[in-house]
Amino acid sequence: MASSAQSRIKSISYAKYGYIFILPFFIVYCFFQLWPLIYTFILAFKGNQSAGDSWVGFQNFSDLLFSHPYNKSDLLSSDKEVKAAAKALMSIDVQHQNFVRCLKNTIVLWFGNFVPQIALSLSLAVWFTDAKLKIPGKGFFKVIMYMPNIITAASIAVLFLQLCADTNYSAATILGRSLGILKDGEFFNMTKNIPSEVVWPPRIIVMFIQTWMWFGNTMIMLMSGIMGINPSLFEAASIDGASSGQTFIKITVPLLSPILVYTVITSMIGGLQMFDMPYLFTTSKEGARIDNIETIAVYIYDKFHSGAIEPSYGYSGAASVVLFIITAVLGAIIFRLNRDEDEHRKKKERKELIKQQKSKNKQFGGLSI
Repeated sequence: MASSAQSRIKSISYAKYGYIFILPFFIVYCFFQLWPLIYTFILAFKGNQSAGDSWVGFQNFSDLLFSHPYNKSDLLSSDKEVKAAAKALMSIDVQHQNFVRCLKNTIVLWFGNFVPQIALSLSLAVWFTDAKLKIPGKGFFKVIMYMPNIITAASIAVLFLQLCADTNYSAATILGRSLGILKDGEFFNMTKNIPSEVVWPPRIIVMFIQTWMWFGNTMIMLMSGIMGINPSLFEAASIDGASSGQTFIKITVPLLSPILVYTVITSMIGGLQMFDMPYLFTTSKEGARIDNIETIAVYIYDKFHSGAIEPSYGYSGAASVVLFIITAVLGAIIFRLNRDEDEHRKKKERKELIKQQKSKNKQFGGLSI
């Protein structure tokens, strides 16, 4: 028979020490992640805190999402109250226009860099994993293609700012003159305010940079997905006489769909939160914003730092919440479109059977017979 000391030793639990070791992580997470997230939602429903505004409900969201027309003639009115009201509506309408413009820029820049990125990455992933092709130096090419992903955004921004500067010897100027599309030697003018009609040159540069930075990472993920497919499937398709295109469409893409969904979701989240490149490229030397590449993340940053005395915390928080909702909705739609209907139907049938079984057991006092 075990002694009391042995029984006491066996009853000691060391689980509490595990919780003590992971406690610093939860403290740091709550302080630097959870509370800022909650406070962002609080600010989204409040006005300018520094001005002492009280709770305003959905007013910030209304200002950003809906137009507020005003009578321009009221701006010249002699009535001070009418003039002040017209100026307030004009200021709110400007906020709405800026938010819609930044949202449009964000979607265009993400879509414009994701489509070529996924096409190039998928093509290279299939090429590098094809057993029939004996490509020398595969490892070297993989490293070179992945390398832009580990370079800091600031370094890449400086590189492309020099390439696209408005000097007589920059790559953009030489290329533009050789193609005859430049008149004054300026392609991506970073020393003057770019006019609103010049829409696509800045966008194309940002799209190209984002594609160049991230296609290597996407290629590696897709390669890992392809290498996880059973090789016997490709061998069977080859024996049956399937072409490379048929193998790609009928075998590779369907079995690669989980990785593709993951890639689309992560790319969408990163694209909608795009900040570093648009921010580094979006300011001219005079300090003016280049409207055509200003994203929602840049807009949020500007609103948060719009003034040393009265920064627009309310608009910044509301824009963050709107961006969160858009991301969540698009993510749910992508998951829904790529859901395996057969598996979903079987899962529902299993749940229904379990429910029926529990119902039968209740009829016999919880005992199954």
